[in-house]
Amino acid sequence: MDDGLEVGYIMKGFPRLSEVFISNEVQLLEGMGLRLQIFALQSLSEKQVHAQVAAIRAPVNYLPEDSAAATAPFGVWLRANFTALGRGHGQLLRRRPRAYLMTLLAALQFSVKYRPARWRLKKSFYKDFLRAGHIAARVLDRPTIGHLHGHFCHGSATITMWVSQLTGIPFSFTAHAKDIYLPELNPGDLLPRKIRRAKFVATCTDANRIHLQRLCPEVRSIQTVYHGLSTGFFMPAQDNAESETPTILSVGRFVKKKGFPVLIEACRLLRERSYDFHCRIIGAADEDSGVVERLIEKYDLAQRVFLEAPVAQEALRQIYRDCTIFALPCLVAGNGDRDGIPNVLVEAMATAKPVVATQVSGIPELIDHGIDGVLVAPEDPQALAGALEILLQDSGLRARLGRQARAKVCARFDSSKTTVQLRDLFASCLTERLRSAA
Repeated sequence: MDDGLEVGYIMKGFPRLSEVFISNEVQLLEGMGLRLQIFALQSLSEKQVHAQVAAIRAPVNYLPEDSAAATAPFGVWLRANFTALGRGHGQLLRRRPRAYLMTLLAALQFSVKYRPARWRLKKSFYKDFLRAGHIAARVLDRPTIGHLHGHFCHGSATITMWVSQLTGIPFSFTAHAKDIYLPELNPGDLLPRKIRRAKFVATCTDANRIHLQRLCPEVRSIQTVYHGLSTGFFMPAQDNAESETPTILSVGRFVKKKGFPVLIEACRLLRERSYDFHCRIIGAADEDSGVVERLIEKYDLAQRVFLEAPVAQEALRQIYRDCTIFALPCLVAGNGDRDGIPNVLVEAMATAKPVVATQVSGIPELIDHGIDGVLVAPEDPQALAGALEILLQDSGLRARLGRQARAKVCARFDSSKTTVQLRDLFASCLTERLRSAA
């Protein structure tokens, strides 16, 4: 864009291996001419990053927090970080005294209003105020920033809202999945408060948009913007020869909403029906790791089911190509946590693989049952095993579903198309900012 203005992206950590959709979004927005500045609370120490991160030109401004105190009690955290994060607060107080005092008052009010118990304040708001002040001072020192955008609608959106209040620069945010539905992440009316104050809200499924619209029926700026992916990168293998032993693939962190224990139960049923297959589950260890490991041991599936560490997209692309079926039995966890449209489902479909998933959240927006994939009820091992059994028996059906799956992704979920919508939203905000400043 030739207006010289930038968008300041604010997020908890960057780059994350599990959040490739954000780095992909940043790279594509830059390719469309948008200028960005990234503000991240944490500098991540993950051993792997996706190759696309190296192509991102936007400077990444990390907050000077002491990582050793990240999980420490509030008093210890404050002593470790007050001096570093406090730099710039004095400048803010001098330059925008009313905005500073009003934002400080909001932090104090939030800590009381949204406290988890009558006798205990929610001190995370004090942390977020210190972080917001540090970022706001840097934003004011860079007058080219004309809009602010937070990724995820809990902590980072709160910080973005306060940076907006401190600087007078409008903001927006993207709401994803867990951050929308878990009450402890946005207690009370905190999420509707953010929605009403934002210039726009983007979310990655229409199911999410409908939910957010119900929270704020009067707001007309909530937009569905699918993440999308590079269909040129995730392409089918030229040689579609299948391995002698069929492979069922699943990818994701070992959290409850992925439904991996249901997949293990389905594998047990397939073995009992005398099917020869392997199952690979690739993802970072988490709350359900022990449950999955115990089920594999209980059912003596160690020679059938293999748990593997997460890998970067370059390696994952070949893993998709090598599999026979991709399965992801998502569910709504007891605390309300759920997926939107899992990126790994879109990736598998882009490589022309038949997919089996569940009728949860935004997944039916991606998959038309029997046309470009198979949908089963969540938490139903019998239904999942039945769907996998049909696909294992019918190579023609697998090929047809795979072709249709890729066609769907190319038509509706190619990131070069979906990101245009987000670019246009930012462009509108920056144009409005220019007019108000004229």
